[in-house]
Amino acid sequence: MQTSSISTNAPVSAIRYASVGLGLFFLLLGLAGFVPAFVAPPEHFIPNMGFGYIFGLFPTNYFHNALGILFGIWGLAAFTSLTGSIVFTRIFAIVYAVSTILGLLPFTNTVFGLIPLFGANVLLNAIVAGIAFYYGFVKSAEVKTSSPTV
Repeated sequence: MQTSSISTNAPVSAIRYASVGLGLFFLLLGLAGFVPAFVAPPEHFIPNMGFGYIFGLFPTNYFHNALGILFGIWGLAAFTSLTGSIVFTRIFAIVYAVSTILGLLPFTNTVFGLIPLFGANVLLNAIVAGIAFYYGFVKSAEVKTSSPTV
């Protein structure tokens, strides 16, 4: 009797590389927020916790940059194991989906003055939440969980 099994190498590698890719992207984006050459001041300059626009597009401040660096380091660390990568991508998807919703609502688009989630951040957060959701929930369901037989 022949049974078909799903190859675990492709989904496992994809999930792990998704976590390292998201991690590296957010680590670099967070670090770029601390480099003055990459941050454009707002049109009506008001010095406020390092507020500016990374690459003139994404609103940010020091706290937002620090969170990006932390998520980036976590994504790089999650690459070391499949379980870590799945947990990272699932939590990442949920956090960034929530931040997308918060960014769409006028009374929460700065998370009560802490993190700017408005403007291009809404689109970026939605895209990365979708990517993380795909690898964290859809691709991880393809991974064959095998129990040892005695």
